[in-house]
Amino acid sequence: MPAPASLPQLAPRLFLTDGGLETTLIFHGGFELPDFAAFPLIETEVGRAALEQYYRSYIEIAERHATGIVLETPTWRASADWGDRLGYSPEALRAVNAAAVELLQRVRAAHAAGGAPIVISGNLGPRGDGYAPTSAMSATEAEQYHREQIESLVDAGAELITALTITNVDEAIGIVRAAVSVGAAVVISFTVEVDGHLPSGQRLVDAIAELDAATAAGAAYVMVNCAHPSHLMPALEEGSPTLARLRGVRANASTLSHAELDEADELDAGDPADLGQRYRELTALLPALTIMGGCCGTDDRHIDAIAAACAPLFAARE
Repeated sequence: MPAPASLPQLAPRLFLTDGGLETTLIFHGGFELPDFAAFPLIETEVGRAALEQYYRSYIEIAERHATGIVLETPTWRASADWGDRLGYSPEALRAVNAAAVELLQRVRAAHAAGGAPIVISGNLGPRGDGYAPTSAMSATEAEQYHREQIESLVDAGAELITALTITNVDEAIGIVRAAVSVGAAVVISFTVEVDGHLPSGQRLVDAIAELDAATAAGAAYVMVNCAHPSHLMPALEEGSPTLARLRGVRANASTLSHAELDEADELDAGDPADLGQRYRELTALLPALTIMGGCCGTDDRHIDAIAAACAPLFAARE
């Protein structure tokens, strides 16, 4: 695993990510994903083909706009509790996490001549519900719980670990400690509600500060995902030193709250062009923001719009 300082996305250039994998597969691909889990698709020919096409579409956007790209393995739900609910033994779960990394390695190899730097990230999700957390672990419990999946992804060749949609700081601390203990670069991506606070009620800046204090700033950087940019704005306290740690945003297309999204029967894809402009505005508020992508409801149209709005800013800086 590379040291955090060697991660290519730490350079002052734009890196995209993919969009809302699960919502794309469900609403555009017609797949059923029990428990919002995409990882079982790796085990079928049809599923693997759909995943490979999904990732290729984003690499092509990065190539077209001359950016880098960070691709997340489809393993957001591939941890012990969720795997058990879906009938996976610990051995089968370890194998499917490894297969997810291998799938992205094959996709990257096929685009080696395209010019876009491609980073493969092993993706973790929260132990509980990312929209409405019902219980919280201690940092020690979180470290023990997430270690097995982290080791599976690292052993298979993931270049960093990214934990998306984290709702509370104790789980984030445990994830960072587990990743650091196996020599993995790690990223924590918190989610926020419409008021800019974490679902736990904590302010974003306080969560970042507490995470760094408890882990000696062990995370390579911090992100926010699964929230519209308008939900993030209240959390951006001008002059706060912790905002220098906020390097990435993967926003929802919709302005709906988590509770509203959880009850929605139809996809709210929002306005890709508007989302792109909102990212452009965020670059003025977040000096370290270089990693931009999507979450629920976003697809290749949204990431293309983000790149079109923001890539010229980075080109001008260079």
